[in-house]
Amino acid sequence: MRSPLPRRLGLTAVLAFLLAVFGLAPSASADPAPTTLTFATDSATTTPGGTVKLSMTLTNNKTYDVWFVYQTIDPTWLTTQRPDLKYSFTGCSLATAAGSTPCSGTGPNNLGANYGSTIPPGQSRTVTLTLQVAADSGCNGNIGFYSYYYAEFSDTSNTNGGPVYTPETRVLCA
Repeated sequence: MRSPLPRRLGLTAVLAFLLAVFGLAPSASADPAPTTLTFATDSATTTPGGTVKLSMTLTNNKTYDVWFVYQTIDPTWLTTQRPDLKYSFTGCSLATAAGSTPCSGTGPNNLGANYGSTIPPGQSRTVTLTLQVAADSGCNGNIGFYSYYYAEFSDTSNTNGGPVYTPETRVLCA
C-alpha cells in the first residue's frame, strides 16, 4: 500500500508556491516602530564650566499624526554614582521651519510638550537641551542619560519605548 503523505506534501508545496507568486503569502519584512527616539550631542567632551547641546529627535513612522508625547529623561546609574559631577539643564529649544524657538520646561520629566503640536506622518521634531557643567564639577567622569517615552496617535493607538540612551559626555580637566 502506498502512503498518501508524499502526495499531500506535494500539494502543500504547490499551494505555498502559488500563494508566494501571487503575493498572498505573508511578507518577511517587519513594520518599523511607530515612533523612534534618537539622541545626539554636539560634543563628546567638555570641561567644568562648559556646555553641551543634547538633541532629541522623535520621528513619526505611522500614517497618523502624533497628538501627544510624554517623555522622561534621567541620569544613568553610573552618572549618579559620581556625586562630584555637577550639571543641570539650562535651556531648551525646538527646531522649526522658521528657526529655533524656546520650549517649555527643562526638567527631568514631561519633555513631551516640548515637541510642539502634532507630528505628521513621516516627519520628525527635534528638541535640544543645553547641558551646563558646573565650574566646580569633578573631572574624568561621564555624564549620560536615558529616556522613556509614550506617544498617542490620531487613530487612538499608542506606543511606548525605552530605555533609549544618550551618548555620554566626558568631563575633562585641562
